[in-house]
Amino acid sequence: MQDRVDAIARAIEVLLARRFDELGGRADVIVGLVGRGIQLSRTPAMHEREATRIGLSCAYVLIDFDAMGLADADIADALTAAAKVGFNGVNVTYPYKQMVMPLLDEVAPEARMIGAVNTVVFGPRTIGYNTDYWGFAESFRSQMDGAVLGSAIMFGAGGAGSAVGAALIGLGARQIAIVDTDPSRADDLAGRLAHMDAATIVVAQDIRAAITAADGIVNTTPIGMAKHPGTPFPKEWLKPHQWVADIIYFPRETELLRHAREIGCRTLPGIGMAIGQAVRAFEHFTGRPADMAAMAGHFEAAA
Repeated sequence: MQDRVDAIARAIEVLLARRFDELGGRADVIVGLVGRGIQLSRTPAMHEREATRIGLSCAYVLIDFDAMGLADADIADALTAAAKVGFNGVNVTYPYKQMVMPLLDEVAPEARMIGAVNTVVFGPRTIGYNTDYWGFAESFRSQMDGAVLGSAIMFGAGGAGSAVGAALIGLGARQIAIVDTDPSRADDLAGRLAHMDAATIVVAQDIRAAITAADGIVNTTPIGMAKHPGTPFPKEWLKPHQWVADIIYFPRETELLRHAREIGCRTLPGIGMAIGQAVRAFEHFTGRPADMAAMAGHFEAAA
């Protein structure tokens, strides 16, 4: 195990040294993103530019399991290696938001309630947080004022789906239907969200009927990304009176959102959630507040 940690640490050190060269020196804050297929992420730019704006220097490294040839089983060693190299923490994305939880010394209450972690801070104790919840809720509040939240159907019961489901309940949704390719995972999320006692949570049995009955639809799956093209359900099932949200932000407008917009639906792209979660994660990493408008500017500048 130690040999594997050391090997991954050396690979991360190479990535970090390359980033230091690009930045022209070392950094006050060293963080990264752990996931698969993340080379197009704009998260590094948001963190590094916000740090510069407030007088810090930050190096943000992509620990891409695809690019590094790592297996999912390497996730524990990758976290250990990042801490060993001197990272302040890491963001965690698909498919590791749930997998990392048992590897941490402590999980913040909101992350434990949601059942997923997207931000890990290293220190005397390794602590996991969930900033996706706030990111989605803040994006919805700011961009979807007046949207009907009586019932929603959510595709995906993974880490992002867990956060979005909890956020929908917090926003006032009275009923949420969950769809996942793994029925046991959908059942598990339904059970966890039901404990919030503020909404009726069901696992959709007839997906088309559930979509027809919904005021809004949220996609929290990777379907729609460049690596996973398409839509999570036949797009012809949408109706113009519905709202449609997607957590994907690259591409900016997924095939699902494009069709929804074209037929008259209100749409919410994943950009707002991406910016919001980064604001909160930055605060966990640095202990300093981040500015939402500035972070949005950093996001656009990274295009």
